[in-house]
Amino acid sequence: MVVEQRSAEYQVRRCVLDEQSLEELAQRQIPPDHTPLKSCLRNTLRCSVPRLRRCLVTCFPVMSWLPGYPIRDYVPRDLISGVSVGIMHLPQGMAYALLASVPPVFGLYTSFYPVLVYFIFGTSRHISIGTFAVISIMVGSVTERLAPDSLFPGNSTNMTGEIDVIAQEAFRVQVAATTTVLGGILQVLLGLVRFGFVATYLSEPLVRGYTTAAAVHVVVSQLKYIFGVSPRRFAGPLSLVYTLVDICSLLPKTNVPILVVGVVSLVALAAVKELNSAYSRKLLLPIPIELIVIVVATLISFYADLAGRFDVNVVGQIPSGLMPPSAPNASMFLQVTGDAFAIAVVSYAINISLGKTFAVKHGYKVDSNQELLALGLSNVVGGLFHCYSVTSSMSRSLVQESTGGQTQVAGAISALIVLVTVLKLGPLFEKLPKAVLATIVLVNLKGMFKQCEDVPVLWRSNRTDLLVWTVTLISTLLLNLDLGLAASLAFALLTAAEVPGVTIFRSSTTVYFANAELYLEALLKKSRIDVGKMLALKKKEAAELERQKKDKEKKAKKARRWVRPTSSTSPPSLDVHEYSLQECGSSVSAEEKVVSGYVNHGGPDAPELEGGTTSPSVLNSGDAASEDQTPGSLGLSTHSVILDLSTASFIDTDAIKTLKNIFRDLAAIDMDVYLAGCQSCVVEQLERGNFFSSSLSKRCLFATVHDAVLHCLHQHQRTSDNTYSTEL
Repeated sequence: MVVEQRSAEYQVRRCVLDEQSLEELAQRQIPPDHTPLKSCLRNTLRCSVPRLRRCLVTCFPVMSWLPGYPIRDYVPRDLISGVSVGIMHLPQGMAYALLASVPPVFGLYTSFYPVLVYFIFGTSRHISIGTFAVISIMVGSVTERLAPDSLFPGNSTNMTGEIDVIAQEAFRVQVAATTTVLGGILQVLLGLVRFGFVATYLSEPLVRGYTTAAAVHVVVSQLKYIFGVSPRRFAGPLSLVYTLVDICSLLPKTNVPILVVGVVSLVALAAVKELNSAYSRKLLLPIPIELIVIVVATLISFYADLAGRFDVNVVGQIPSGLMPPSAPNASMFLQVTGDAFAIAVVSYAINISLGKTFAVKHGYKVDSNQELLALGLSNVVGGLFHCYSVTSSMSRSLVQESTGGQTQVAGAISALIVLVTVLKLGPLFEKLPKAVLATIVLVNLKGMFKQCEDVPVLWRSNRTDLLVWTVTLISTLLLNLDLGLAASLAFALLTAAEVPGVTIFRSSTTVYFANAELYLEALLKKSRIDVGKMLALKKKEAAELERQKKDKEKKAKKARRWVRPTSSTSPPSLDVHEYSLQECGSSVSAEEKVVSGYVNHGGPDAPELEGGTTSPSVLNSGDAASEDQTPGSLGLSTHSVILDLSTASFIDTDAIKTLKNIFRDLAAIDMDVYLAGCQSCVVEQLERGNFFSSSLSKRCLFATVHDAVLHCLHQHQRTSDNTYSTEL
């Protein structure tokens, strides 16, 4: 008998909790008075061993695990893992350098410096930092745009043909390094302001669709090395289509020896990688087929003189040793700002998603903000040493984890292997055909193209996510990598589900004096609310209503003159009132009739505004059936605004004044405002800043956004029901 085991379930049922109800339920204790300034300064400046240790661990995460590193248990595993990943770094570094349009040796530099920096500042134990296809092609789009062939005409002295290759490569290295440094600076700044949650706006369907499209860009960029042709370079929207058409037109000029080298390498790489995948559990280490293919292809090319006899493009000169650091070209910053930001965001999204995957699997925590800092520092330091932008590689990270790697010591060992290659073995690969490097790139894209399997899965589970995936893919293919990312982000944000009539506004940072005004402007812009215009419209409606009221009073008074007085004991005639309404019927709208009826039936307690006009909450009662209007008189599609302050860790006096102004201004146009998700320290600061009052109680502050939304919908429904019953 088989007993089916069911996963544990639980249900939560509770009332909506505002702050006042939460304090009563949880029996909140009032915190003590402020600590004196002298005590605060003394506590802040106090130095102790535990405090120093916490500071060091925060700034240098390596200090949290390196002192207690179990040498006997971890060294063998990290050594095997580091050697395996280091062997992968060599071919991938040189191959992905072609994507970035820089000489292959700079791919090796990129596999060395950033890895050591991440070893010190990173919090993930298993990811492998270095070159990555998507980031490389994004860097390559910048270098090719700013350093096209037309800027480097050849001459008879350098004997390089139509273009000056040496000058072009030097300038492209400078462009790539400058872009990398700027992107790293942006990542560091974002990390310092705790902006690590930015990756949450890059949903998984968006990232997977984007990387799939980027893989197509990579394939097209490598076809010229496989077929030995020289297509023109295109930039901007539809450049992928133009490049593909140009390559197809050049296929009759294919260099057959280059094609043979590429096809043989491709078949060998694909076949052995499939064997590695099929027998991964039986193999102690995966077969280093990439390194084997590089060595064999280099030997054949050298002894058969493929470059001289068959005009096969080879890697060329690879200098031995490391290059001294140099400052980036600051004059290019404005030209590459957009590209640097896009690269920074995409590289961080890939890095943190992969890092969190391994962290969940092995039971440790990855700090998203520290990862942003670590990646930024890796790019800044790497850019100073002529590297281009880096992120974690899925293939290398999987090898590092599957071969037993326990810490980033494995990464440091892989960097040492790259260092030995750069110092001593680099010149041995000068005869390596570029077609072999191109096939290494293509084979490593298999995982990205397998993401196309997301389509049937998303079709069954969430078609909105499928739409995001598809739009991201198409826009990135057609608009190129930078514009495609921007368009995809905009579309993904537009597909977010909305609660009808409720606007939820969430700031990315804490609200304080420096951005309080910007916070207000962003709120009004995102919610499409023009308070000044709405107030002017409200005053105009009130004035018009007052004028119509006076006109009706004059008409009623005039009508009474034509009615003969009866005896003093007789009751007043009802015909007078009916006559006055009928008399006004041709000129009074349906809304005005409802207002008149409400006032007549409401009696002396009917709500009035200043000047004796009816409350705006009544003015809309004649249009209650309209779905895009609210209890207000201004026809707004939003009746409630929820300010999500869950990201705020503190709030100062200027921010409190801004919040009060928001409540005041939106209340003036009949919109309800609520706060949600405030931490206890923020609630205390609101109390000390005299934010709450008799008219603005803690009933406007809710424990969660969900509580606030439920309250808004309940209140709006009750208001609508009351209005409807009043009309009846």
